[in-house]
Amino acid sequence: MTQRIIPNIWCDHDAEEAGTFYASVFDRTTSQVVARYPDAGLPEFQREFAGQPLTVDVSIDGYRITLINAGAEFAPTSAISFVVCVDPRAFGGDEHAARGWINRVWTRLGEEGRVLMDIGEYRFSGLYGWIEDRYGVSWQLKLTDAVAEPEPPIIPMLVFGGPLQNKAEEAIAFYGALLPPSGIVRQAEHPVTEPPRTDQPITYTEFLLAGQRFAAFDSPVDRDHPFTPGISLQVDCEGQEEIDRIWVALSAVPAAEQCGWLVDRFGLSWQIVPANMAELMQRPNAYEHLMQMGRLIIADF
Repeated sequence: MTQRIIPNIWCDHDAEEAGTFYASVFDRTTSQVVARYPDAGLPEFQREFAGQPLTVDVSIDGYRITLINAGAEFAPTSAISFVVCVDPRAFGGDEHAARGWINRVWTRLGEEGRVLMDIGEYRFSGLYGWIEDRYGVSWQLKLTDAVAEPEPPIIPMLVFGGPLQNKAEEAIAFYGALLPPSGIVRQAEHPVTEPPRTDQPITYTEFLLAGQRFAAFDSPVDRDHPFTPGISLQVDCEGQEEIDRIWVALSAVPAAEQCGWLVDRFGLSWQIVPANMAELMQRPNAYEHLMQMGRLIIADF
């Protein structure tokens, strides 16, 4: 299945370096510069990037993440993290080897990073840990059940906390109506061990958007981890009609509309772009035209 929704990570001048790092950490992973800033004609705030990488595509076991090379305006938060599902079957059924891989990757990601949940055994996994790497990106490494249905290698997870608590179910239904095929894959309740709401379990939901697996839960723990443009979800659309439909339904912050970017009513950032965006960007003055748009108009490239 084609990956229509691509997480984009905002990087502070170091997208190419970050891509090289991830390619060294994860197996079956590649990193490639796929677009560069123009050599001339950039707005003043971008002139330092002339000729430098603009986007870097990282493929982790076939799952695509795009790194955006830009300034310090935005940064990722743990409101969006990436669950890495480690299946012993990928190691010939050798759980010991799968655990060894998790521990090695945990150590590498932790270099200059910070631990969000200690690695160890949990009710939902025999080995699990949540860590933020040196670039501010959060990863959850999870040993999966070798006799259960296989899970995708990477599952983006959305955390609805603070003012967004108890909005996960609403968001899942809203996004699902816009991006079929969609639906709930599974739900599970997990107890909370951190105050102040230890009597309120977390409902963890895995669901499909455009046929891809995502996860979400409402965080009962008081944390300030809002969604930011530091991680956005790019949707590749087949034509102007689909761009318009999704844009009109999602966009809730007019001031945030720029270059195909929008912010929805939950604060989540999206990029609604044509599937042939790379081809369009080869047209004369395409970058200049892009910088003048909010919602993307294919005919205006």
